Amino acid sequence: MRARLPDETGVVVRDGVRIAYEVYGGGAETLLFVPPWSIVHSRVYKAQLPYFSTRYRCITYDGRGNGKSDRPQDVAAYSLENYAADTLAVMDATATASAILVGLSFGGMLACVLAAYHPERVRAAVLVGTSASIGPSHPDTTIENFLSKREAVDGWGKFNRDYWMASYPDFAEFFVRNIFSEPHSTKQIEDAVGWACETTGDVLAKTVEARPMMPSFDISEAMYRNIRCPVLMIHGDDDRIQPYARAQAVASVTGAELVTIPRGGHNPLGRIPAKANVLIADFLNRRLPAATSTWKVAPPRRGKKVLYLSSPIGLGHGRRDIAIARQLRLLHPGLQVDWLAQDPVSRLLDAAGERLHPSSSRLVSESQHIELEAGEHDLHCFQALRRMDEVLIANFMTFQEAIDEGGYDLVIADEAWDVDHYWHEHPELKKAKLAWLTDFVGFVPMPSGGAAEEFLTTDYNAEMIAHVENCPGVRDRAIFVGGPLDILPRSFGKDLPGMGDWISRHFDFSGYIMGEHPQTWGSRAELRQKLGYRSDERVCIVTVGGSSVGLPLIRRILQSYPIVRRRLPELRMVVVTGPRIDPRSLVAPLGVEVRAFVSDLDRHLAACDLALVQGGLTTCMELTAAGTPFVYFPLKNHFEQNFHVAHRLDRYGAGGRMDYETATPDIIADAMIAALRSSAAFAPVEADGAQQAARMIAELL
Repeated sequence: MRARLPDETGVVVRDGVRIAYEVYGGGAETLLFVPPWSIVHSRVYKAQLPYFSTRYRCITYDGRGNGKSDRPQDVAAYSLENYAADTLAVMDATATASAILVGLSFGGMLACVLAAYHPERVRAAVLVGTSASIGPSHPDTTIENFLSKREAVDGWGKFNRDYWMASYPDFAEFFVRNIFSEPHSTKQIEDAVGWACETTGDVLAKTVEARPMMPSFDISEAMYRNIRCPVLMIHGDDDRIQPYARAQAVASVTGAELVTIPRGGHNPLGRIPAKANVLIADFLNRRLPAATSTWKVAPPRRGKKVLYLSSPIGLGHGRRDIAIARQLRLLHPGLQVDWLAQDPVSRLLDAAGERLHPSSSRLVSESQHIELEAGEHDLHCFQALRRMDEVLIANFMTFQEAIDEGGYDLVIADEAWDVDHYWHEHPELKKAKLAWLTDFVGFVPMPSGGAAEEFLTTDYNAEMIAHVENCPGVRDRAIFVGGPLDILPRSFGKDLPGMGDWISRHFDFSGYIMGEHPQTWGSRAELRQKLGYRSDERVCIVTVGGSSVGLPLIRRILQSYPIVRRRLPELRMVVVTGPRIDPRSLVAPLGVEVRAFVSDLDRHLAACDLALVQGGLTTCMELTAAGTPFVYFPLKNHFEQNFHVAHRLDRYGAGGRMDYETATPDIIADAMIAALRSSAAFAPVEADGAQQAARMIAELL
């Protein structure tokens, strides 16, 4: 899912070549993102647009040869002069008198051309991994090497016209892997290879063949000396595409601010977007303050302030986090707790009288992304999280701005993966203490993913382990929601430690945390009476969480209802669709009650005779604590539900697990009857988890 869609799209035609552009936001100042070499297109700026378009009018366009722009057949069409003219044409077509230019690689070269020869059009320039006409170039990408005839091709020998004609996809992967020389760059590589394959070796070859065509303007050192606008350069010292010495040469001539990324590769905008975005924002705030006056300075602190982040993937996180916040207030009277949260958790917080941070409205919906990733009772959770990178960086930047402006003492992050990741990558961005909570640690490959997925999950786990061990001070308190026995008994992957040993060394254990423990609600008979359930009926509740992923499961269960009702006339079924499923989308049999949202659902689960649920941990543990018989259906390919949750439920002796694919309505009906006729004997669930977690967190205040 894209984190931000354009507000306007268009095409400008110059010399018969169509150049596609997009416009985002509507700020007084314009940021123009100039495309790099045509091996990729404007999506290369996907981590910048959602953030900067909240303050600026942002324009991107696809360079000729890729994306939605044309791929002309004439070599001369790909000259530097044509590329520069395209930039001006896009500015004219979008009525952009002047702009701040952001250019990656070849885009940096184009930004310099415009800054030198059209200074009235360029307010400032940001050059990232820039190419240039001065300084040392890459020795293997000369036009002579490109046109040479080779019998054997390996390594940089693949930068060769004949090889591109025969094996362009292999070259594209080789080149992209050299762009992202940093470890743990699998997603960035995957994206860029996909973009590279949207053009062809033949088209890209023309861009190289056109390089010897000298433009009508001078591109020697004199051009760089002619640049007068503010210039920021961001360059990795392990850039394998544009040598770092080239950046030093440009900075020396232009007087640019050069920020060196230690061990950084060619594309910091994609590999370390949080740091790159902050660097650009800081540069603009200092050099063009009138353009960024809406970025605020943190006010003086008045009393203790906490910013609480609760995962929107399932409402259970919200219930347990509200319980922790209430306990914290008992320990610290007068504590201000602001919540950075999104739908559907925001509804729960509003019902509980909690205070939402105003930036919550700018968060990109993670639940919507998950829904778009899901199939019929199928959610490849690990891959969905990988593909949520664009959403997560957008939401992290919203969070970082809230921290920079809010003067908070503490951040409590309940599985806020973006905060944990980017603060570990860039500890200097951390502006408050961090309490980190999670109920599982470690990605697990699904068997269907084979060796490729096993490699990826191991790589992600290795990155997480390195983050924690190399920057132990980022998490001021790490709390595992559960106990040591709840940890999955396996390793994080090949050559990595076992989960039990590593987690025990890096986490404190709170025990399980619930919104409210069923033991506080009195007897089950009293609870049923309060909720309006009769003693002579058997109540079955169907609930599938806060997203729409569970819609197919609800429909399957509804087919089983008439079968069970014939055998148990006293059955009463209540279906809770959750806030993101329209009850009107269901065709419910006569006698089935359908509700969209139940704020005290945990009480209903404790009072009912049977529950049919997905495999989410919170709901299953609420049922376990209440001693309510339940049947759960883990989502296919959802590693957490199939491994972490299932292991924990097995430990408690709770729940009957079913496979959605093989569970026909008749089989579900049989399972319901069996569960209703059995007696639950689950291991007890601790009742003081929220108090334990609050005491641990309170020490940070």
